[in-house]
Amino acid sequence: MRMLTKEAGRMAPQAASTGARTRRKKPKAARLTLLAMVLPFVALVFVFNYIPLFGWIYAFYDYKPGIPLAHTPFAGLKYFRLVLDDKDDLVRVLTNTLALSFLSILASPLAAGFAILLNETSGKLFKKAVQTLTTLPNFISWIIVYSLASVLFSSGGLLNAVLFKLHWIDEATNVLGNEAATWWFQTAVSAWKGLGFGSIIYLAAIAGIDQELYDAAKVDGAGRFQRIMAITVPGILPTFFVLTLLNIANVLSSVSFEQNFVFYNSLVADKIETLDYFVYRTGIATGDVSFGTAVGIAKSLVSIVLLFSMNALSKRVRGQSVF
Repeated sequence: MRMLTKEAGRMAPQAASTGARTRRKKPKAARLTLLAMVLPFVALVFVFNYIPLFGWIYAFYDYKPGIPLAHTPFAGLKYFRLVLDDKDDLVRVLTNTLALSFLSILASPLAAGFAILLNETSGKLFKKAVQTLTTLPNFISWIIVYSLASVLFSSGGLLNAVLFKLHWIDEATNVLGNEAATWWFQTAVSAWKGLGFGSIIYLAAIAGIDQELYDAAKVDGAGRFQRIMAITVPGILPTFFVLTLLNIANVLSSVSFEQNFVFYNSLVADKIETLDYFVYRTGIATGDVSFGTAVGIAKSLVSIVLLFSMNALSKRVRGQSVF
């Protein structure tokens, strides 16, 4: 019996060390598994976001489609100088881009407010139904969104038909062709499309708030609105701040090209043509690949400068960088 006890005593440390080694191996295996799962997506990002940067070389040549680059004369910084010389078009498209981007940033609190209202909804079925219905538009293509907008807001659309029936108007209004309302209408459509999906991030931030804070506030007699203002809003402010900084850093690219492409028409061309659409029109539609590439490079460089500037501002104001 004593021999068995001694043997068990000798085996216990060995078993413990073996178990420790097994526990150490499991996290490493789990990390390798997660890394293997991420690698295909890293490869996709590399293929579609970094390899195309080779195309920037076209900005330094007098490239014509169909002619090999080896037989194309070198142009140096010619097209970058043309970008600066083409001030009228550049100012117009920059004004449209900045206006639509800043209106989009001003509308960004709508997603946070919607997330708070959704979180305060008590009925689970109603909450899930509303969240599903408001998230679905994010997955609808801009072609379908334009078709719906045309049915509702064109001269012969549902809105004008209802207003005629009510005798509120004497002449039909084509919202899709109203230059004065272009910025506001496009901002409203973009906010409607992304409202539900944008609120998901804030719902996750609200879920991370300690529930004991709400319980303590209830004990102290705080009402629902007071709990929202004292706990929920401060709890999601860091998330809102980071997303706003990223939107500002991405201000030249935050406007959806697909949206502008489908809603573009001659009546609103001067108000809806953004920098990305200008690059498409000059580089692809008219075949001036070199000039369009030069504009795209300039936009990317400005975006990078804005990104690092916003990161530095975040570190100075909040003591924490975005990345």
